[in-house]
This record gives sequence, C-alpha cells and structure tokens, in this order.
Amino acid sequence: MKILIIEDETRIAARIERMTRSLLADKLERLNRVDNVADGLSFLANQAVDVLLLDLNLNGEDGFSVLASVVSRSFHTIVLSAHSEQAITAFEYGVLDFVPKPFDENRLAQAFLRISSQEHHAGGNLKFLALKKGGAICMIDTKDLRYIKGAGIYTELHLKDGKQELHDKSLEKLEYLLPPGFERVHKSYIVAVDQIEKIMINSGSKYELLLKNAEVIPIGRTRYVQLKAKLFNES
Repeated sequence: MKILIIEDETRIAARIERMTRSLLADKLERLNRVDNVADGLSFLANQAVDVLLLDLNLNGEDGFSVLASVVSRSFHTIVLSAHSEQAITAFEYGVLDFVPKPFDENRLAQAFLRISSQEHHAGGNLKFLALKKGGAICMIDTKDLRYIKGAGIYTELHLKDGKQELHDKSLEKLEYLLPPGFERVHKSYIVAVDQIEKIMINSGSKYELLLKNAEVIPIGRTRYVQLKAKLFNES
C-alpha cells in the first residue's frame, strides 16, 4: 500500500507515520509526508497513492482545496482533523473516513480496516461524483445516477438523462461511498433502487432487473435474495 500524509505539524505527522507503519507493517509499500497544499498536490500529480491521510488545516491553508482537486481520483482519502464540524462536508467529497483529533492507534486502525473490509455497509454520504473533463472538474449529483457499471479500474456512470461518463474510481471503491439508495446487484453493476421497475426470473434461474427506462441488467445469483428482500421491505 502506498500512503501519503499531508500534515503541517511535524510532531503529529511523525505520530501518524509511526502508527501507520505499525498498523500496516509489511503491507506498506511506500509512505511519504508533506506539510502543505502545494507539495501535496505536486506529489499526487506525479506519484500513485492508495491512501491519502489529510489534515484540513495546513498552515492556514484549507485542506478542502486538496479534496476539491483530487476528489475524482482512484485512491481513498482519510481525513484526520480536530474540526469535527467539517465531517459532513468531508464525506460529501467522498472521503472514506473522518478521524477526529486527538485519536489513538485503534481509531486509525478502524479507518484502514474500512479499505479492506468486504462487509456490507450502511452507505456513505457522498453527494457528488467529480469528473475531470477538459482540464476542469465537473460535479455530478448522485441523484442523477441510474446505474454504475464496472469497467476495469474505472466505472461507467449511466445518468437518468441518458448520458454516460467515465469515472476514475472502481466499482468497489464507489460501493463504500455511495449513499443509501444504491444497491450492488452484480459484480459489475450498482443500481439506484428508485430506478428499478421489477425483477425478472428467466429460464435457467437467470435473474435480471428491468429498469424504468426499459434497460435490462443482470442480477448476480448470490445477490438475488438480498435484493428481493430489500425491495419487498421497501414496498
């Protein structure tokens, strides 16, 4: 795992590094530290990372400027901040976790555990997905999504207006971040539940979803029972 820490207080940065090395041990491939927004953005522009550990107050600079620049990138971001009142806004940017300062190693371990956990989760608070288009960042409201299709390390966003956009985050990473109302129905599909018309059962125990726009997408056999129960409970 490749980690970048952006933290302006040397003592705290060293403590975060020490905890991270202890928690990840041989899973850690590379760890770097910078103490300001400019160096952080420069590093992220030139080096691949898996996880960004980000403080929001960096020598008077706003860490949200980093989030705004990297929100469309494929890595996870964990915010480490004393400003708990900013947690909701941070989650709207799509961060994986918000760890309030002061924190101990156990709390940081919980944040890292979210990266590898395969358990179903209650949903995040992500309100927008950011796309890089023509050198600018375009924000797409999650309410405008019909479904998301996996495309290798990328995803295809299928919108209610019929448009399609390519996003840098994988289906697995988006599954952690999307708000309630989205359901993983197949290894390659996440669907907005309000766009489902009905479940269809075809010959050979083949399950499919008919969407309200008449599109049909597959349902994984292992996910059929869970999806049926969810739709039944919500009806």
